Amino acid sequence: MSDKTIKKQPMSVVKKMMIALIGGLVVGLGFLFLREQLLSSGNESAWVTINKLLFQDITVEDGVGAIGIFYIVGQIFMRGLQLAIVPLVLVSLSLAMCSISNSTKLGRIAGRTLGGFFGFYVCGAFLGCVVAYAVKAMGFFNVTLPSEGVAEASTIDAFNPLAVVINAVPSNITDAFSTNNSILAVVVVAIIIGLCLNKLGKKGEPFKKVLESGNEIIQMYLTFLINKVGPFGIFCLISRTFAIYGVEYLAPAAAYVVSAMLTLFLLVVTLYPLGIWVTTRQNPMKFIKKIIKVGVFGFSTNSSAACLPLNTRTCIDELGCSEEVTSFVLPTGMTINMNGTTVMHMFAVTFIATSAGIEVTPANMIVMAFLSICAAAGTPAIPIAGTTMIFTVLSGMGWTTEACLLGYALVVAINRPVEMALLPLNVIGDAAVNVIVNAKEDELNKEVYNS
Repeated sequence: MSDKTIKKQPMSVVKKMMIALIGGLVVGLGFLFLREQLLSSGNESAWVTINKLLFQDITVEDGVGAIGIFYIVGQIFMRGLQLAIVPLVLVSLSLAMCSISNSTKLGRIAGRTLGGFFGFYVCGAFLGCVVAYAVKAMGFFNVTLPSEGVAEASTIDAFNPLAVVINAVPSNITDAFSTNNSILAVVVVAIIIGLCLNKLGKKGEPFKKVLESGNEIIQMYLTFLINKVGPFGIFCLISRTFAIYGVEYLAPAAAYVVSAMLTLFLLVVTLYPLGIWVTTRQNPMKFIKKIIKVGVFGFSTNSSAACLPLNTRTCIDELGCSEEVTSFVLPTGMTINMNGTTVMHMFAVTFIATSAGIEVTPANMIVMAFLSICAAAGTPAIPIAGTTMIFTVLSGMGWTTEACLLGYALVVAINRPVEMALLPLNVIGDAAVNVIVNAKEDELNKEVYNS
């Protein structure tokens, strides 16, 4: 075969994101130094011209005569992500609820499976909240914002967290779907639709197929947006962030990445082994030694779906789980168990809100955890989906100011290492719950498990 017939492999989205991040940092820091030099030398008018041409927010009063090229490109990307939030949550979670309750003969297994996933969700979210709040309290997420950013952030009203319960049930379905700030209501509607479709059986198949087709459309749209538009959007957002706000974001961003990754890795080797020992009294080290390759595979592929075949074979052949239970637990876990995503959300949202000048309280973090668990349960098992869902939690909290969007843009750009670190927590969590359910059902082959 000649070299001419060999197709050139397209550049991966990871490389594109990294190039966009590095390019945005270089360009943004270049403009930062240029700004400081121009302002210090008294050439303020020159910087005003550059700012109006490239960075100015054209939607405010000061931006009437501006072009704001970087602002426009960045906003198109951000609004494109926001466009998919409501349909993504509605379709993914509805289909997830259908898959959970498909088999009535596995009702008891389903209950234990959901109980196991929910228990790990709560533990992961709690520990994520504790560490994230501690990092925030030590000041590692603090950023000095311009006065207008602080003023804008301070307009976010205080609220009683219990109001979330009332607002979760929409009085008008079109109102719930008309804004990204009513994601909890969308979650409730999605659960209702999923359960009703399952109860209807064959009568609901036509609408289920519509949802499945809608899910394919949404995934294709997000893949195009992230692969084709994402690098340009990230480049413009990061460049504008550093050109306007400067180097204040560097240290907090590093603190976010490091603290989140360390917490995720710590939970992998402590939360699940402890859960298995407490519930089954089996040797947790046997579990870790056999399942670690699945975690490494998840870290590399960044996809729960890609890990399913390897996870299935490991659970059946090496951990002594039955095929019947495994065939239910692992696909269900791939659909709804995104424990690592929830832990990441605790850090990401705390970092974004704090960097935007918002005081994050323990009560806020409880609501964040609830929103994140609901959002994570409907997160598709594909790369970068968890990062997209960060905006779902921000919207649910009402934290969607310009400063928050800048912080979110930075997280989107730098979140690849954290996304990779959370996948082992997801896929190993699926296996842990599978072992627990098998043990409770007396279907765990202990000889194989301990071999």
